[in-house]
Amino acid sequence: MSYTHNRMLSGVSLDDADARVRSALGEHGFGVLTEIDVSATMKQKIDVDMDGYRILGACNPNMAHQAIGLEPRIGAMLPCNVILRQVEGGTEVSAIDPVASMAAVDNDALHMVAGEVRDMLRAAIDTA
Repeated sequence: MSYTHNRMLSGVSLDDADARVRSALGEHGFGVLTEIDVSATMKQKIDVDMDGYRILGACNPNMAHQAIGLEPRIGAMLPCNVILRQVEGGTEVSAIDPVASMAAVDNDALHMVAGEVRDMLRAAIDTA
């Protein structure tokens, strides 16, 4: 089972991909709660240069509320991470598959919610 849904944005810079992904996430009911500039962090903490790499923590409040209601400790696995990775020829966008990430949780109702979130994230990534 793949744990991410991926899309290559050919010829698109990291910053332009970031704007497109944020917009698409918003159109599909997600907000970005957190952002980690992994490249800048690696440079600052261990003086390593690396190509652009960002992690966006996306959350759909309605779906998160539903999931927490079904499994109160599920917040340890939220938000849904989306990465933007500068690669040769553009930017690769990868979103976590919530079904894969929550497979260890024994709760069928939660798995149904995770499936809905997966579909919503895929739609957002596919339209970015």
